[in-house]
Amino acid sequence: AAESSTGTWTTVWTDGLTSLDRYKGRCYHIEPVAGEENQYICYVAYPLD
Repeated sequence: AAESSTGTWTTVWTDGLTSLDRYKGRCYHIEPVAGEENQYICYVAYPLD
């Protein structure tokens, strides 16, 4: 599970409340948002336990 709030996720990450090996994901596809400049949708996959 990941936070939708960047600020919250940054706090959790920097305070060492997560394990990098468990929660690191890989972006496998990026596409631009139609009609929005500098906005993208990124698809992220996480390893299964």
